[in-house]
Amino acid sequence: MMYSAVVLNFVNTTLDWVKFALDAPSARAVVFGFHIGGHLFVEVLLLVVILFLLSQKSYKPPKRPLTNKEIDELCDEWVPEPLIPSLNEEMQYEPPVLESAAGPHTIIDGKEVVNFASANYLGLIGHQKLLDSCSSALEKYGVGSCGPRGFYGTIDVHLDCEARIAKFLGTPDSILYSYGLSTMFSAIPAFSKKGDIIVADEGVHWGIQNGLYLSRSTVVYFKHNDMDSLRNTLENISSKNKRIKKLRRYIVVEAVYQNSGQIAPLDEIIKLKEKYRFRVLLDESNSFGVLGISGRGLTEHYGVPAEKLDIITAAMGHALASEGGFCTGSARVIDHQRLSSSGYVFSASLPPYLASAAITAIDILEENPYLITKLKNNIAALWRGLSNITGFTIASNPESPIVYLRLEKSKGSTKDDLNLLEKIAHLVLKEDSVFVVPSKRSTLDNCRLPLGIRLFVSAGHSESDLHKASESLKRVAALVLGGYN
Repeated sequence: MMYSAVVLNFVNTTLDWVKFALDAPSARAVVFGFHIGGHLFVEVLLLVVILFLLSQKSYKPPKRPLTNKEIDELCDEWVPEPLIPSLNEEMQYEPPVLESAAGPHTIIDGKEVVNFASANYLGLIGHQKLLDSCSSALEKYGVGSCGPRGFYGTIDVHLDCEARIAKFLGTPDSILYSYGLSTMFSAIPAFSKKGDIIVADEGVHWGIQNGLYLSRSTVVYFKHNDMDSLRNTLENISSKNKRIKKLRRYIVVEAVYQNSGQIAPLDEIIKLKEKYRFRVLLDESNSFGVLGISGRGLTEHYGVPAEKLDIITAAMGHALASEGGFCTGSARVIDHQRLSSSGYVFSASLPPYLASAAITAIDILEENPYLITKLKNNIAALWRGLSNITGFTIASNPESPIVYLRLEKSKGSTKDDLNLLEKIAHLVLKEDSVFVVPSKRSTLDNCRLPLGIRLFVSAGHSESDLHKASESLKRVAALVLGGYN
């Protein structure tokens, strides 16, 4: 009995203490108007539980090597990512294959066609003087150079070609590149680095786009060939960037835009360049040998001295009917590229016979200024022939060697527009033996200008060639687009 009384007394004492704790003022709480007692007791209980859980060791699965069966099962379940994406119908498109020189006339599938797909502006492909020049260079130098310019790849004809280009354009010096696109790939990153600012036209071709990407600079695009947009862009950059005076700043444009056939208003660009203290890089790939009285390009066309521009680049695979590219400008600009331009430093130099062909092409151009007159007359004749074509507008400049036909009414998507343009090009080639191509772009090309049919006019085209092309395109366009529009 005494033992039972002791236990009962202990329990009663404990209950009294618990009741005291729960009834204490500090142990009461009011939540949403309701009195809740004993929250301290609950909190202490939760703290004890948390401490208990933290003191426990975390569970770790037993360490053991995978069995061969388990490894085989994992291997069977693993599906690797494809090395390349699966080919769709668009990727499987096979363009026509030329079976002869890409002159004003060429052969496709054994049939002679009129060629408006090659940028043979002066009609020099197959010119006898170019062939003789290449034959002599091949006999003297062989085919390739087997080394970069800085590592025993410089041949005297390279220096002759650089001097000839500089003399023709009236600049202090020039530098040759082995490939036309590598000129832009290399020249832009050689001068513009991370943190610098480049203002570029939204319609520049992919070669320039890649050069902008490789430079890692801050790139701002302005509306295509829109000087108000360029002015506003330069004003915003100059007013909002406090470090603008410490950064290198460039405007990058094409003389004749490959993606539209428009001509850049160089006189206005120079005014904006001088006002906002930017440098200008001008790509003359489609204007060199074409614009100006003597074919010296956009600078001659607008009467702007070449020294007003900081960097001029051009591909030699168009008007000069050779290959490679060049950059021309001041001696400092050229010497910097000989040390810092990846396409010059690391690529094998231009095959000597191509440099020899470029020199000869410039000689022919100077000796035969009528080639430029003939080209301009051909451009005007094609414009007249296509002036009332159904479903298209001529988006290019009337003096541009690229006559660009743009759909008046889009079908709603780039893919549908491209299919429509390819159908027209296919019918023109199949039924009338006129070779034209849509401005198809790769998945890497970020240009968002409308697609169209691009015709490269040549001084080698005859009046009958131009008449045939315009009549064929008008007939097929009316057939394909008449009902749609």
